[in-house]
Amino acid sequence: MEYSIKTTRSQEFVDITHIVQDEVKRSGVKEGLVIISIPHTTAGITINENADPDVVHDILSSLNEVFPVLGDYRHMEGNSHAHIKASLMGSSCNVIIERGELALGIWQGIYFCEFDGPRNRKIKIKIIKGEQ
Repeated sequence: MEYSIKTTRSQEFVDITHIVQDEVKRSGVKEGLVIISIPHTTAGITINENADPDVVHDILSSLNEVFPVLGDYRHMEGNSHAHIKASLMGSSCNVIIERGELALGIWQGIYFCEFDGPRNRKIKIKIIKGEQ
């Protein structure tokens, strides 16, 4: 399944947990695995705390401190910082499905990580049914 997402800022984390959970519900799979993939080189995905928005702020702030938007980069498009940040976050993640629910920790959420926006982006979701 493919979803479109429109980001609104140059750098932001978008909580997509509900999108993934809704797809799991629609699938009817009770036990298995969901793979979430981001087919972009300047965006990524991560699982982290979704209860306190300051965590996302702190992650972005720290990434920008280590990999500033303007740096001594050679890539001519001017978005090397975004490529580096996307590589660190990763382009996919897996979440176990148990009893038809995402097996995330109480404070965890799934985030689409935009580092070169705003843009129209894609999220790919694959559900694999496990043995029940």
